[in-house]
Amino acid sequence: MRAREERIRDLGGLLLEMYKRERLRPELMFDQCAEIVGLEERIAELDAALATLTRRIGETRCACGAPLAWGAHFCANCGRPAGEPVVACAHCGHPLAAEASFCANCGRTAEPAEPAPVANGQATLAGKPGAGAEQG
Repeated sequence: MRAREERIRDLGGLLLEMYKRERLRPELMFDQCAEIVGLEERIAELDAALATLTRRIGETRCACGAPLAWGAHFCANCGRPAGEPVVACAHCGHPLAAEASFCANCGRTAEPAEPAPVANGQATLAGKPGAGAEQG
C-alpha cells in the first residue's frame, strides 16, 4: 500500500513537471500507470489470500466483541483473558501477564500459581471462582 501511494504521488509530480515544461510524454505516463495498476492487482491478491486464511482459521472474538489477534492471551480492548489457560495470581486468582511484577487486582507481588482455567472471562484459583475477591 505504501509503495502504491508513493507511485501515485510520483506520477502526480511527473505529470506536473511535464505540464510545466510543455513536454508531455504519454509513454512515460502509461508506464507509470501500468506499474500502479500492477501494485493494485498484487494488493487485491494479498487481500484475497488474507481473507481466505482468516476464514480458515476462524476469527475469534472476545466477550466484549473485539477481535482477538492470533496468539493473544488477553483482549487488547478490555484486558480479559483470551480463553486459553493463563497464569493467575497466587493470592487472589486474577489473571496475570507473563511479565507482570505485581497483580493489578490485589497489588501484591506477582507469584504465579498454577495455570488457571478461564470461565466466563474470570480466572479461577484451585477451582474456586473469585477466590480471594474480598481482598483488594
